[in-house]
Amino acid sequence: MKLSPKPAVATRKPLAGRYTLLIALLILYVSLSTVTRVILFIWSEKNVSGGILPVFRAFITGFGFDLATGLSLLLPYGIYLLVFPKKWIGLLADKIFTYCCITIILLLIFFSLMAEFPFWNEFGVRFNFIAVDYLIYTYEVVSNINQSYPIPLIVAALAGLVFVSFRILGSRGMLYAAFSSKTGLIKRGCFFLPIALATLLLLGFLNNKQAESGSNLVVNELGKNGVFSFFAALRSNELDYTTFYPRIADTTAYDTLKKNLLQNNQYYLRGRRNDIIRNTIATNEQHPNIVLIAIESFSADFVTAFGNEEHLTPNFDSLAKESIFFTNLYATGTRTVRGMEALTLCVPPTPGNSIVRRPGNEHLFSSATILHQKGYQPYFIYGGDGYFDNMNNFFGGQGFDIVDRDRGNPLSDNITTHRYTIPDEEVHFENAWGICDEDLYSQAMTYADKSSNAQIPFFEFVMTTSNHKPFTFPEGKINLPKGSRNAAVKYTDFALGKFIRDARTKPWFRNTVFLVVADHCASSAGRWEININQHHIPAIIFNLPQAPQKIDRLVSQIDLMPTLFGYLNWNYRSAFYGKDINATMPGDERAFIGNYRTLGLLKNNLFTQIDDHKRIKQFQVNDKGQSLSDKNGINNTLVTETISYYQTASERFKTGKMRE
Repeated sequence: MKLSPKPAVATRKPLAGRYTLLIALLILYVSLSTVTRVILFIWSEKNVSGGILPVFRAFITGFGFDLATGLSLLLPYGIYLLVFPKKWIGLLADKIFTYCCITIILLLIFFSLMAEFPFWNEFGVRFNFIAVDYLIYTYEVVSNINQSYPIPLIVAALAGLVFVSFRILGSRGMLYAAFSSKTGLIKRGCFFLPIALATLLLLGFLNNKQAESGSNLVVNELGKNGVFSFFAALRSNELDYTTFYPRIADTTAYDTLKKNLLQNNQYYLRGRRNDIIRNTIATNEQHPNIVLIAIESFSADFVTAFGNEEHLTPNFDSLAKESIFFTNLYATGTRTVRGMEALTLCVPPTPGNSIVRRPGNEHLFSSATILHQKGYQPYFIYGGDGYFDNMNNFFGGQGFDIVDRDRGNPLSDNITTHRYTIPDEEVHFENAWGICDEDLYSQAMTYADKSSNAQIPFFEFVMTTSNHKPFTFPEGKINLPKGSRNAAVKYTDFALGKFIRDARTKPWFRNTVFLVVADHCASSAGRWEININQHHIPAIIFNLPQAPQKIDRLVSQIDLMPTLFGYLNWNYRSAFYGKDINATMPGDERAFIGNYRTLGLLKNNLFTQIDDHKRIKQFQVNDKGQSLSDKNGINNTLVTETISYYQTASERFKTGKMRE
């Protein structure tokens, strides 16, 4: 390709001269962004509600975001065109820089738009905090992409698109104009100034919240731009509750909270209004070993008991019949760190990032606080590198010993717990996210043996990874091919069944209780900002002396550990927001469900929702979260209760009141 091809047909010198190429690239980006929006709309049309007007508004709003993003992307090149000396225009240095710059811009345009489709497929939204995390944890993400997608084909497609773009730009005379139009600084400034002003005005005026005018998730997300949303998430990694969310007086918040937290076997230790420490009274304590298995993305939809007819979970189904089986349980969030937060800290999902990923999260009041008081040795066992999502620092900060793959990422200096690396010779299969579930359970067995031999009761938090894209696992284990979600679920279930069978042969099995629960669902996408049915997860407590039973009462993920402590008849001081469901009065059941920006409380078939616009909404919930309908009028008691939970939880973490 020649560096400055002359158009085949003589054309009139473009009015914009040097800026013709920039304007062409802007038109290309906005056009492709609009096409992307149309495809996403067609893809998710079944989840769109509210008529044509909100969709039309989303496209208009989206055009503004696309224009702002395109101008921002091209502004550095526009500055170069302005300041590059006139006498050097068209020389070799100008051509080399221009071709390199345009190549980078085209790669960014095509790659960012292509990346939107798999992200939308998995999460049902534009780029958000998750995409920011993916940029930070490059090893796991790059490996996952390499194992999940045909990288050579993607690279070839990108190169082909760039090549075709240059051919079109050259054939239209735009490259020729960029190198032959030796306009002066003043004339170039006349073109650059409107571009710069438009960029600054759009960036100053536009805010990602402006796309979120309704309660329909798809329409809100259609009105956004992926790149713009990415940088918006990067700026607002944490959301201050006081600034962004509806508030009530602190005295009202704590009075309401304390009234709703108290179980019928508890009393408050002190009379201070903002002190939620309470004593839990029981008799005949039991101290079995405890293994908590958090299964990656294990939606209730996969389980036969909830209507699945593909027989993906025969081992879980069998265990459920011998266990305490929670049939109406809801995850607090949509990510693993939210499940860890709920199961360990037993608190609602505060806005922004999970507490697991925030600084200053050491020595919080957690399930480990109580376990240490009872003489347990807690382990966090993870088949990947626990550096991902700050998991090791979080669990290490609560006093857990860490077992992971350890790729050389150190723990924080103020964490003194032990860290054990899973050796290569004990790994038979591994992908981007970690070792297969069978190998992970072997590690759980090893450390259970170690503690049992030392006659120390153990608690293991085992976090699986096999049910995660790229959905790969060892050959010859199940009758489905690798690479699909269903196959990964079936393998995960196979590994769970094998672990329990192997555990039955151990001397410590008779005195060990197993809590098996999902961290979150496989998908949260759908019609609403919060899709309640996409938070429905299964859980069982296996090997208790109590007779098997189904618990059909509404349960939050943050209630599981207090409920387990209740079955063990433990006396302890609690600062949990979670409650023992068996010590909760009928009608007081509730579940906390949220995402990064929208928070909600499900209670008595009403879902009360608050968000960072300070809006309050209530919906009537039908069919276990399968459908929502706007409620006429507002139940102010539930509004106050909802705000009291989230406001106080945010304040308690921010001010250090969550510490032990």
